[in-house]
Amino acid sequence: MSLTSNLKKQLFIRAQNLVPQQQLSRVVGKLAASENPLVKNVVIQAFKAQYGIDMSIAQQTDALKYKSFNDFFTRALKQGVREIDADTNSIVSPADGAISQLGQVKEGDVFQAKGQSFSVEKLIGDPQLAAPFKNGQFATVYLSPRDYHRVHMPFAGTLTETLYIPGELFSVNQTTAENVPGLFARNERMVCLFDTELGRMAVVLVGAMIVAGIETVATGKVKPSGRLELNHHDLKLEKGDELGRFYLGSTAIVLFEQDKMNWDAQFKANSVVVMGEALGHTL
Repeated sequence: MSLTSNLKKQLFIRAQNLVPQQQLSRVVGKLAASENPLVKNVVIQAFKAQYGIDMSIAQQTDALKYKSFNDFFTRALKQGVREIDADTNSIVSPADGAISQLGQVKEGDVFQAKGQSFSVEKLIGDPQLAAPFKNGQFATVYLSPRDYHRVHMPFAGTLTETLYIPGELFSVNQTTAENVPGLFARNERMVCLFDTELGRMAVVLVGAMIVAGIETVATGKVKPSGRLELNHHDLKLEKGDELGRFYLGSTAIVLFEQDKMNWDAQFKANSVVVMGEALGHTL
């Protein structure tokens, strides 16, 4: 790596420490929620052009007919565009995106990037709730701005707890993953915990800079309170059912217990995936 390239990365990280992350995200959130046609149409058109959004697979193909940028960003897909793998033993991708990392949780540590890892206890936010995953399996799926931004169930289960964890709002990308220690266990996140036929499962929705919100089917849109919020549920969800949404996107991390499943060998860091595609299988 050149000195110039390394310097640029370090300046990028330092700038994020200086930016008022929460305030910026709140401002962006208000803009994204605006239903003023003059505002939302300009923002949608600019975003669509910048990221090359494929509207042909959306349920509503006319981008300007969405009532707000948030509505556009969390757009539904046409029925049949994403098929849920029918094998009863398969574990499917919770979202469209790319694999950031996947593999085994080793003695409680989740691999983040070269030279970086984070504690599963810190990620989950509670030692007791994190205990089943200490030597389990994880997959981290990054959703880019152009992706479909609804998160779905990787395996059937009953939602038993959600735990909102306030935190920082670093942007999420390869540079921050390699240079921000414990990135995913530092950013704001919503932890969703399930009972399944395989034992415990977790899906963690991780926020990022200018992410205007996280929503789950059990809690609705999260209203940041600055404190931990644990809620108990008894909600059954099938594989492929919608679990939540990102208002501007980030990352979903899936966790299973040890010796319950394996990820399929063809999937590695940077593998492109789509929601419903089989990523692994039960043992």
